[in-house]
Amino acid sequence: MSKAPSLSLAHRAWRALPARARRDVLQRGAMMLATKADAAPPAASRGMIVAGEMARVSGLGEAARMMQSALAALAVLRGTYPLHVGGKGDPASLPADAALLLHVNAPSIPLMLAREPAGLLRGRLVIGMWNWELPVVPADWRVGLRFVHEIWAPSAFTAAAFEPLAPGRVRLVPYPLALIDQPVEPDRAALGLPDDVLVVSFVANLGASFMRKNPLAAIAAFRAAFGADPGRLLMLKLAGGEAFPADLAKIRAAMGDAPNIRLESETWSSDAMHNLIACSDIVLSLHCAEGFGLVLAEAMLRGVPVVATGWSGNMQFMDESSAALVPMRLEQAVDDRAIYDIAGGYWAMADIEAAARSLRQLADDPAVRRALGARGQAFARAALDGAALRAALQRHGI
Repeated sequence: MSKAPSLSLAHRAWRALPARARRDVLQRGAMMLATKADAAPPAASRGMIVAGEMARVSGLGEAARMMQSALAALAVLRGTYPLHVGGKGDPASLPADAALLLHVNAPSIPLMLAREPAGLLRGRLVIGMWNWELPVVPADWRVGLRFVHEIWAPSAFTAAAFEPLAPGRVRLVPYPLALIDQPVEPDRAALGLPDDVLVVSFVANLGASFMRKNPLAAIAAFRAAFGADPGRLLMLKLAGGEAFPADLAKIRAAMGDAPNIRLESETWSSDAMHNLIACSDIVLSLHCAEGFGLVLAEAMLRGVPVVATGWSGNMQFMDESSAALVPMRLEQAVDDRAIYDIAGGYWAMADIEAAARSLRQLADDPAVRRALGARGQAFARAALDGAALRAALQRHGI
């Protein structure tokens, strides 16, 4: 009976620590337990295994599945291995001569590997596929360097951020979406979308940072462009809302009583998400920063015109001729979740009025919309054709 109060006090004391301090403690403990990569990798590997949060509904989870599909398309996939914090699997069935693509961001690697058997990394080439959204990388990303031999970055923007962290070990390998792109027949009825309205879609996972994704700017730009015009619909597709009710409340307040803004916060299947992009007339993103921008890339590959902040990782697959780039100003990153508010960190604030003008121009002229969509599709296909992935694999004898 005497132990319960002390446990409760200990728990309260733990919760009272700042989130970053709790992460640091857990990370240090995990670092002591997790097996590190060998000092030198094998000279050559036969194929590649993808390890990551393979089933997670998130940008990282989706990207890991895309790499799985891309490696399968190139006939070099030797297996997948699901990871999660505190998890313990059995890598004995994995081919011992295959390289490992560790699709887990650096700070999470020790926590993911703390209970995993040593055989997952030992004797293998281990490559980390890392994503980050600012030009400056936090110090805690250094912990990941002991687990990987090389880092693949999905955009030149991200690669430049990682290079000071690991000089000579960073390669630019954009997600090869064009290699695995599958046609989608738009079905608005399946999503309850009217056929006679112009649909502008904004897609984000609130777990990826409310402030970075900047949904309030997207709402403001749409309302400035179209007011309550019933012929224009803003589709807000958000994931992770149940974990961030305060963020959802801010979004609902920004929507007000607008009859032409629809909010969907439930989890949708991948097929439904692909259908939404295919059904959209315009995809909008006024992000403060992106490491890559999977939704924008998919939209462009489907010939859907995009209106997007003209800065950060999305510039890997778009330019001023292939997308409606929104001008912005750079300012210090301020993040209420203490993820991006780091020393020297900055990001972009998109010009809402400029975004509204682009939305109006595209909405009012179907020919302009079609032309921009076609240019975007051609540009993205060339930028995301898988050539960099092939070269990176060949470099390691895969």
